[in-house]
Amino acid sequence: MVVRKVGKYEIGRTIGEGTFAKVKFAQNTETGESVAMKIIDRSSIIKHKMVDQIKREISIMKLVRHPYVVRLHEVLASRTKIYIILEFITGGELFDKIVHHGRLSEGEARRFFQQLIDGVDYCHSKGVYHRDLKPENLLLDSLGNLRISDFGLSALPEQGVSLLRTTCGTPNYVAPEVLSHKGYDGAVADVWSCGVILYVLMAGYLPFDELDLTTLYSKIEKAQFSCPTWFPVGAKSLIHSILDPNPATRITIEQIRNDEWFQKNYVAPKILEYEDVNLDDVNAVFDETEEQRDSKHQSNEDMSPLVLNAFDLIILSQGLNLATMFDRGKDCMKYQTRFVSQKPAKVVLSSMEVVAQSMGFKTHIRNYKMRVEGLSANKTSHFSIILEIFELAPTYYMVDIQKAAGDASEFLKFYKNFCSNLEDIIWKPPTESSKSKISKSKSKKH
Repeated sequence: MVVRKVGKYEIGRTIGEGTFAKVKFAQNTETGESVAMKIIDRSSIIKHKMVDQIKREISIMKLVRHPYVVRLHEVLASRTKIYIILEFITGGELFDKIVHHGRLSEGEARRFFQQLIDGVDYCHSKGVYHRDLKPENLLLDSLGNLRISDFGLSALPEQGVSLLRTTCGTPNYVAPEVLSHKGYDGAVADVWSCGVILYVLMAGYLPFDELDLTTLYSKIEKAQFSCPTWFPVGAKSLIHSILDPNPATRITIEQIRNDEWFQKNYVAPKILEYEDVNLDDVNAVFDETEEQRDSKHQSNEDMSPLVLNAFDLIILSQGLNLATMFDRGKDCMKYQTRFVSQKPAKVVLSSMEVVAQSMGFKTHIRNYKMRVEGLSANKTSHFSIILEIFELAPTYYMVDIQKAAGDASEFLKFYKNFCSNLEDIIWKPPTESSKSKISKSKSKKH
């Protein structure tokens, strides 16, 4: 099994998927720490004109250091992907706790709500609005404390812009002003979602829950809901103040903090404001202009392939492949094949890219190395190949092809098919008959 790595992180199973991102479990090979790796496709955020928003979101989330908010460690990037390294939270979703245990006790619901308000308030103070608060985005750590996650829909308005105009989030938790498309205050809208969450924690079901969206929106816009009989008077009063359909008169976070029911058994979190956090990695990923990116790609193309020395050639030679001395058993065996070309290295690279893509594979190029990925011929397993161009002599280039993942027989089929489509660029040493033809033609000239 080939282990995928990004920087110092080994990538494991997929643990979540969203509109623009996939989240995978990963491990820091230097420290052994488990992390969650959010992988964003560059082209998607460029296409949806979300680069600035994502950059601001990541910058602020890296600066947010709060015990009830998932921590963002660092940001990495490749030519096609952005990798956001997040703290891995082990206790699962608060949503799962409600599904399995039903409604929570008043004390437990209040504790989670206090932690939610603390985390949301801190983010608002930093200028970030979540806009998709729901139990699925609230995780529990190993100590059973709340951790707010997934700021994928958060909005960070430009200076001077106080109203947001994007309708997003899960309908059942969304504030009425968000549904009306008239613009809204992100902080006030988040408060509404917190109120719906409190209701769910205490009731075990949603205050607004209709299969028909028109009916659902109508009930949300009128705040048409009722509290169960077991709700204490204090909680009922607070929920009605939060689920006020008029954002202008809705209770604020500051007022929630001062509420008598909220205050009971409240424990203030310890915030480490003095932590030194820098944004060098975020800036490196996002501040590159298109010109810089183009020039960087140009410089990559202008770089020469690696030149093989005599020792390299001995190791690569079919007759004396020293690599086999270090392989242990079939599982470690590297299947490799190679060919030589007299065409310019750039021509060889572009030809291989075109052929691989015509065969239905995805290609990733960096300098004179190309990764080819896709499904095997029988469509049952993942298949991956690494191709690298080396300079043997000023007019001779060797392409080394190795199997990175997949079945050996599939690889050999690929190699045969691949090379048959590259006949124009593969150099063939002259045969005896062709040598004699050349010598005859020379003798005729003399």
